[in-house]
Amino acid sequence: MGAPTRKSREDLFGFLEGLGIATETIEHPALFTVADGKRLRLEMRGLHSKNLFLKDKKGRLFLVVAVEDSVVDLKRLHEAIGGSGRLSFGSADLLLDVLGVTPGSVTPFALLNDAPPRVTLVLDRRFLEGEAANFHPLVNTASTCIAAGDLLAFVRATGHEPLVIDFGMAELAADL
Repeated sequence: MGAPTRKSREDLFGFLEGLGIATETIEHPALFTVADGKRLRLEMRGLHSKNLFLKDKKGRLFLVVAVEDSVVDLKRLHEAIGGSGRLSFGSADLLLDVLGVTPGSVTPFALLNDAPPRVTLVLDRRFLEGEAANFHPLVNTASTCIAAGDLLAFVRATGHEPLVIDFGMAELAADL
């Protein structure tokens, strides 16, 4: 059995187009962290994310997609998402094997490569509340803006049903 065929950025855009989903993409220097992307905010409307590829003690895989200001407590997250024991980061090799992307390029768009589905998508509720969102289109040298309803349609078209949860906001927690 050979290595899985990884979808390219062009494959992703073709898949989105086939679903009737319009997107806008901005090219930029490679971004590896939320902090790296902060300088681009004036050019990009909508929400921005932090994306974590995690596994539990039994090997179950999770893609956590949270709004960038979310507080993600990795010591307790497994309780909210039904994981077995504490979560840890999946290796770069596992990430490439399952989602077809490298660290720094983790994105819900990578679910296109997860066939048949092995990953549970854990999605921050704020991504479904009407505002557009920005994610890397399988590479970290661009960001693609997608409408909230279209994000959900894309995820479902890849054979995934998201587990939607509420993450806290760092700014809100600091103000209390």
